Amino acid sequence: MTVEAVVFDIGRVLLHWDPEGAFDRAIGSARRRALFAEVDLWEMNDRIDMGENFHQAVRDKAAAHPEWHDEIMLWERLWPEMAAPEMSLTTDLLRALKARGIPVYALTNFGVQTMQIAERRYPFLLEFDRRFVSGELRMMKPDPAIYAHLEAETGHAPQALLFTDDRADNISTARARGWQVHRFEHSRALARRLVAEGLLGEEDIRP
Repeated sequence: MTVEAVVFDIGRVLLHWDPEGAFDRAIGSARRRALFAEVDLWEMNDRIDMGENFHQAVRDKAAAHPEWHDEIMLWERLWPEMAAPEMSLTTDLLRALKARGIPVYALTNFGVQTMQIAERRYPFLLEFDRRFVSGELRMMKPDPAIYAHLEAETGHAPQALLFTDDRADNISTARARGWQVHRFEHSRALARRLVAEGLLGEEDIRP
């Protein structure tokens, strides 16, 4: 079936996402490895992505681990650095699709407050035709419910959607629902896929 719309993940597709690197630079790799081994910061981040208040979740986690309090609080201060920089080649593809009149949607695991922070730094996040953000919807990938919600709200048949995401589990759910998929590894490969689908021309791709 012909692709009618393209659905983008955000983290590691349009924005780099590297908490380990940001913490390595702030406290050194050895201490960062110890922190990440002893404190489940990913569980905290999942709760944020499911709609918990970003600032309160970090403070609660820090209070629960007083021996790591100051380091955990860095998650709040370092967040802009963790989600940086913009992957500008992918942003170019998003804008080229829009210029051709092809709907572009975001389907992303992202917190409410962290999305507000990101929008201020990266205005392109406001350029989607529609965004489906886990923190706002209180459901997150790879739960099929958030994919079903996008289908219902946009009115596209699953087979008419092309979804790009870096995570295999998120791609697997989309494929199981009948979506066309592209496992994101780098922007050039996505560009080639969009050209192959007839969505973009070679002239749309940055040299």
